[in-house]
Amino acid sequence: MTANEYQVTGMTCGHCEMSVREEVGELAGITDIQVSAQTGKLVVTADGVIDDAQVLAAVEEAGYSAVRAG
Repeated sequence: MTANEYQVTGMTCGHCEMSVREEVGELAGITDIQVSAQTGKLVVTADGVIDDAQVLAAVEEAGYSAVRAG
């Protein structure tokens, strides 16, 4: 299991969280997604290696921007 944390900007509500969760959830191998509009934190867990570029692209597809945290 691998978990990566990202900081997302632009989320303001539960609908924002849902949009990010749906887009990131389409990526292969993702097992868990925790996202908070309040903190802007996105934690993605996967079976194998997480491709940061794919996660960031999925967040952008949802209409937000993100950077890898940590």
